[in-house]
Amino acid sequence: MEFKWMNESEIKKTENRIEITAPAKTDFFCGSSDECEEGFLPESLCNAPYYYTEIEGDFVLKVKVSHDFKDIYDSASVMVMKDLTCWAKCCFELTDFYTHAAVSVVTKGDSDDANGCNLEGNEAWLQVCRVGNNFAFHYSADGENFYMMRFFHLPAEPVIKAGLLAQAPTGDGGIRVYENLSIEKKTVKNIRAGK
Repeated sequence: MEFKWMNESEIKKTENRIEITAPAKTDFFCGSSDECEEGFLPESLCNAPYYYTEIEGDFVLKVKVSHDFKDIYDSASVMVMKDLTCWAKCCFELTDFYTHAAVSVVTKGDSDDANGCNLEGNEAWLQVCRVGNNFAFHYSADGENFYMMRFFHLPAEPVIKAGLLAQAPTGDGGIRVYENLSIEKKTVKNIRAGK
């Protein structure tokens, strides 16, 4: 499959490993200008490096991700995208609760934000399944047993962008690692189970 860049960054590829540098203050999030009394709301950014391919029809994308978890919202992620106002990402992220968690964001104009399960360590597997315009995000600690973190619908075209996203919304950036990436063009029997 041919991969392309949106917001090109440094990349290093070896046999089954891809390293992408997330520059400082980079993210994909379409927020509002509302303010909180304490803390802060994510600002609107669409500047994080996105290394993607275009896939037609149903598929399963699976990859092992890892990083150093230095700054809040640092993440190695996967993303599916119709355009800049219609996309979704599945992240292994350092949350604002200082946990390592499976986090998801779905954007249809505005972005939502949902922390999923907290995970031990600095590596996890992420998976996205598409069946029609229905999508599911899954996470796994071992690459064998996957659990659903999000099921959602996107008003997407038959061909959609899918790939690797490296973000560092609040910090100085760093390397995000993606290993054993696989993309299968198939229709899962049970999208919630991811198989």
